[in-house]
Amino acid sequence: MTMKMTLHELEHALVSVPDWTIKNGKLHRQFSFGNFVDAFGFMTRIALVAERMDHHPEWRNVYRMVTIDLITHDADGITYKDIELAIAIDSLV
Repeated sequence: MTMKMTLHELEHALVSVPDWTIKNGKLHRQFSFGNFVDAFGFMTRIALVAERMDHHPEWRNVYRMVTIDLITHDADGITYKDIELAIAIDSLV
């Protein structure tokens, strides 16, 4: 089982994902694209990475907006797996 990050660990890790915030106990970011196809294509690229990592986001797509929340459910909080996925997601933008 992956362990939930301490507040100190999380504060330090957030430096590597500066566009992400903590919202409702989850790592959170919203992305905006030119249209639905671009937004959906982005989600498709994330899906391939997430499946490879065996770590899947909570997300929502409305037209050209993609909202992503990351949390490790079995740790009941944010873990290094979430930070790693956020870094991977950022690299796909």
